[in-house]
Amino acid sequence: MNSQTVYAEGKGSIDVQLTPDEALALTGVEFNGNHKIKTEAQRKIRSAFEKRFDFQSPPR
Repeated sequence: MNSQTVYAEGKGSIDVQLTPDEALALTGVEFNGNHKIKTEAQRKIRSAFEKRFDFQSPPR
């Protein structure tokens, strides 16, 4: 994935609310029979990044 991130002044952090199970799933804990927990946590983080930072394709 080729992308360029433009960081806005004063926007160096993001806040994401995760359930305890989602946080554990991101550390590597596996929940047998429910792989959606990790996927949902990753989706929340990706969404927060997209709202906070301006992702652009690099110039060609």
